Amino acid sequence: MKSRRFLSLLLSVSMAAICFTGCGTKTKNETSKKLTKVTLNEVTHSIFYAPQYVAIEKGYFKEEGIDLTVDTGFGADKTMTAVISGNADIGFMGPEATIYQYNEGNSDYAVNFAQLTQRAGNFLVSRKEIKDFSWSDLKGKSLIGGRKGGMPQMILEYILKKNGLDPKKDVNLIQNIDFANTSGAFSGGTGDFTVEFEPNATLLEKQKAGYVVSSLGVESGFVPYTSYAAKKSYIKKHPDIIQGFTNAIAKGQTYVEKHSPKEIAEVIGEQFPDVSKNDLIKIIKRYKEQDTYKNTPEFSKDGFALLQDILKDAGELKENVPFDKLVDNSFAKKSVK
Repeated sequence: MKSRRFLSLLLSVSMAAICFTGCGTKTKNETSKKLTKVTLNEVTHSIFYAPQYVAIEKGYFKEEGIDLTVDTGFGADKTMTAVISGNADIGFMGPEATIYQYNEGNSDYAVNFAQLTQRAGNFLVSRKEIKDFSWSDLKGKSLIGGRKGGMPQMILEYILKKNGLDPKKDVNLIQNIDFANTSGAFSGGTGDFTVEFEPNATLLEKQKAGYVVSSLGVESGFVPYTSYAAKKSYIKKHPDIIQGFTNAIAKGQTYVEKHSPKEIAEVIGEQFPDVSKNDLIKIIKRYKEQDTYKNTPEFSKDGFALLQDILKDAGELKENVPFDKLVDNSFAKKSVK
């Protein structure tokens, strides 16, 4: 009788232990299953996109059920190709790429659903130190620009014209250098000026290979420089993923808005192991002071209109594309901050 009771008690304890262990394992598996794999292709890896890296490092994407993989396209055209081909679920690039592919007649075109930055994030770097810089200093000089039709190049041309310079006649534009290699070419002796994103602009200064003389973001004003886009079919099929992704970006934007450059640098430092902490703080401070980062992911209608004006001015667009065709702000408006 006692042995039966003992066996019964032992069995009960064993079952409880199995249940406890099993339940714990099941909960862990269930949690991991909730994470949906999403591939993001970013146009380049830059401190210019600090809110995105805050969202990654603070775990905001995981909080929204997203297991994010980030690839780098090194050019909006390459990033858009990755989205259209299905090699990326979401593309992060200049929204001009969505206008181009829409005008090409693609039925399953990419739609912008969140905006990250509202100014150009690159800087004009001179080989020589110029104390009282004027854009007229570029007349007759060689300048490493960007790809024809790309946002960096069009913004540059917009600013040159705004300052009375003809990009085709007054400046020797160098446009045959790959996006990822411009700073290296400049430090190697090519060009009198170059247009660089961070951290390359600051690194050129540290190497005494160049001097930042102007901010294209300040010169051009507010413009939707970078945004997130996905194919119509993907957005329709996965609205929960798009909403979760937008929520994570919104949280990153709020963090950047409310925290100091030093605090932001501490969060995203691992994303830029080759940049010193002091340089990282300096760069973030520069971007924040210029009001570069948007505070919410909602895409600006006025900014979209200015973007199309810049495209037409550059000869890349004949007729405006309707805002509602290429921008879906519904996710941004619902985003959790």
